[in-house]
Formats: sequence, structure tokens, C-alpha cells
Amino acid sequence: MSEPSPTEIPQANASVIDFIEKVRARVATVVVGQEVVVERLLIALFTGGHVLLQGVPGIAKTLLASTLSRAIDLEFSRVQFTIDLLPSDILGSEVLDQRTYEFRTVQGPIFTNLLLADEINRAAPKVQGALLEAMQERKVTIGKETYALPAPFLVIATQNPVEQAGTFELPEAQLDRFMLCHRLGYPSPEDEREVLRRNLDLGIRREDRGAIARTEFDMIAEQPIGSTEQLVSAMESVHDVHVSDAFLEHVVELINRTRAHSALELGCSPRAGIAMIKASRARALIHGRNYVLPEDLYALAEDVVLHRIRLNYEALADGLTGPGVLQEMLNSLGRKAMPQAAS
Repeated sequence: MSEPSPTEIPQANASVIDFIEKVRARVATVVVGQEVVVERLLIALFTGGHVLLQGVPGIAKTLLASTLSRAIDLEFSRVQFTIDLLPSDILGSEVLDQRTYEFRTVQGPIFTNLLLADEINRAAPKVQGALLEAMQERKVTIGKETYALPAPFLVIATQNPVEQAGTFELPEAQLDRFMLCHRLGYPSPEDEREVLRRNLDLGIRREDRGAIARTEFDMIAEQPIGSTEQLVSAMESVHDVHVSDAFLEHVVELINRTRAHSALELGCSPRAGIAMIKASRARALIHGRNYVLPEDLYALAEDVVLHRIRLNYEALADGLTGPGVLQEMLNSLGRKAMPQAAS
């Protein structure tokens, strides 16, 4: 896969790179490690995508979203999804004003820049459906009126992959609307030691006539490190990142392989290819490049593709896994790309 040399394309905007580094440094003062997750959230933020985070409780998913929103001066809302949640609890509703006897619209928590949908798979399907319009079209219908959501608008959803009681599997139509699905693991022993050291120094906070123990959320600085104008500049810079014809062809090749693979009953939609291109451009910018590289495709493939494919019964019976099938396709794609890269 031949790519242009750095001298052929202007370098990424230095002020944007500085902004990105400051945001990552601010997040690192609160969240230990998780650099890859931070990168994925910035990719989604710079491209207008949505992120699904899968991981067990207690690995800083909520803390990470809250820290990022305050670092860039964004409005932040958190909704705890439960079985009895109603669409109006998220979108808002029309209420009767007792003084004027007229209906007025009360907007729900979805009218924000960054919405954390905590344990999204615990909500009933009708609530999942209510999110589809918002995630895809950035608008919400309440009664007979349609309201545009704030810009930027990003959904960060979390899902516990272990606990299945009282949960609903997300439909393919909704999964496809998540640009990225990132799977979080436990921190390394070194990072966990740093987490414990920081916790030892938190102390207490006096409140009213008593005191409460401080948490990691108390470490989040109120003063943002970046403005929304800087965020807009970063979003504009993403569109200046060069994508070669060779890279485009390999994205098309990978997406089409998911549709023709004998082990898969469901392959990727065209939305997956769009997500791969957008995410690759944003990742290149975050790494200080103004052009995409094959490493961007390989680094993002699992997050872009894996939640969009489904193994068939025969593949499951043979013990195959989604990551294994995806890796096979990537290896095959790499072998095909080698002659082009060498030429």
C-alpha cells in the first residue's frame, strides 16, 4: 500500500496537535493509563461518531467521559439505563403548564454535547429505538415538533459484557450506528499501583458540618484546557488528512471480505467503510500526521468491524471467534498489499 512521503503533504496544524496533547495530558491527570481509549474517544469527537465501551464495572468508563467533557468545555449528561426507563426520560416530553393551560416542551438529558448512556443494554427495545434518530440524524422528535441536538453531539455508551440478567441485546441497526466499539480490559499492575497511590492521597472534603471521602471525580479540574473553537479546528483538520486511492481500495476490500466470508452470516454495511476512513483520518491527525497509513487500518479494524459482523452456526460449532476471523482477513489483506507496497 503505497503512501505519500511526509514531504509531499503539508504537516498537520501545529496548534491542533498542541490542543490534542494538552487534552490528553489533562485526562491523564485523572485517569491512569487507558491511552488507547482516550484516543478512540477523541477520534469519535473529531469525526462526529459514537462509541460503545465494553468492560467490567470499575475501570473508569464514567470517569473518563466526565474528564474529557470538562477538558474541552463540553456539556455533559449521564443517563443510567434501567429496565423501567422510558423514551421521554431521555428525549424529553410535553407537559401541561397549569398557569397558561398550554403544553410546553421540557427537553431531556439528550440535549447535550456528550451523553453517557451507562449500561445501555439494560433498557427496553423501545428506548433503544428512541436513540436511533438522535444518533444518526442529530435530531429529536417530541410530540409534533423536531428539535436539532447541540453540536457537537456524541454518545458514549457502556455495556457490561459479563452480566446478562435483565439485559437486552442491542439490535444490529443500533450497533451499526456506533462508529467504534472498544473493549476495555483491566489495568496493568503498574497502572493499578498508580491508581492506588493516587487514591491514598485523596483525603476528605469538608461539607456542611461533616465531611465526605474524596473520590477521583473530585480530581477533575473545573477549568477547561481547550475551547469548542479549538475542537472545531481539530474537526476541520481531520478533513485535510490525505487518504490515498490504495488505502481506499484496501478498506473496500476488507469490508467486502466480511460479506463473502464463509464463517459470517452478517457482514459490514457501507457505514463501516465510512467509519474506517473517518476514524483513520482522525487517528492520523492525533499521531501528528496529515496522511493515513496502513497501521491506522490495522489498529482500528477491531473497533470498527468486530461489532458489525456475526458468525454463523457452523463457525460457532467449529469453535471460531469473531476476532480470529477478523485477524485472518487482515492477514490475507496484508499479504495482498505487500506487492503494492514494494512496487
